[in-house]
Amino acid sequence: MPDATVANATIRPDEAAHFAALAKDWWNPKGSSAMLHRLNPVRLAFLREAIDRHWDGNSTSLKPLAGKSALDVGCGAGLLCEPLARLGADVTGVDAAPENVEAAALHCEGAGLDIRYMAGELASLGLGQFDLVTSMEVIEHVADKAAFIGSLASHLAPGGLMVLSTPNRTPQSRLLLIGVAEAVGMVPRGTHHWDDFVTPEDLRELLAGTGLTMSEPRGIAFSPLKGLHLSTDLSLNYIVTATRA
Repeated sequence: MPDATVANATIRPDEAAHFAALAKDWWNPKGSSAMLHRLNPVRLAFLREAIDRHWDGNSTSLKPLAGKSALDVGCGAGLLCEPLARLGADVTGVDAAPENVEAAALHCEGAGLDIRYMAGELASLGLGQFDLVTSMEVIEHVADKAAFIGSLASHLAPGGLMVLSTPNRTPQSRLLLIGVAEAVGMVPRGTHHWDDFVTPEDLRELLAGTGLTMSEPRGIAFSPLKGLHLSTDLSLNYIVTATRA
């Protein structure tokens, strides 16, 4: 399930409306975004490891992003922005849906965090560049994927780190992420469109077109014993970093 669609010239209005309708329930761990709440710790584990490796950080530091800026694109109601702020970053979250930004700002205030949230087209907001750029479960909702990746890349500062996650386009993802997850209510119906899923090969090529080099992908897999976890199995979902050579 995505954190939201990005406001972009390529965005589909029906996608933005779909996620806007979920805004009030976003922070309910048993609500329509329950899958995101389960997914978030897995993504954060990968992200923390990537941050420490990229900036030669101390894995025991509570604030590894202190003094750094972070941009989360397609931020939804802030499920990733808030942990990034707690890791010390100066965080900006951007989303297509004003309803999501409103929910994010309200929750942020209640949590005593200082995060800048903005709704609108990323390319038109004049945000400048950031040390860390993240976009989780978003690219599969964008019509012009090359333009979207180009916009993300333009916001990455020299020496910066990008982290992306997305479902893979495989028979397994069609069966489980759409056929099963939506059928049993784990993910709201209409969330995913399998033809828009991006393979690791596709994503590597898109990033290379902007001058970015993609890491080897890590899978996000599911098992009854482990639940969602980082894995070598890329068949459902995967997460990567990207940097400039």
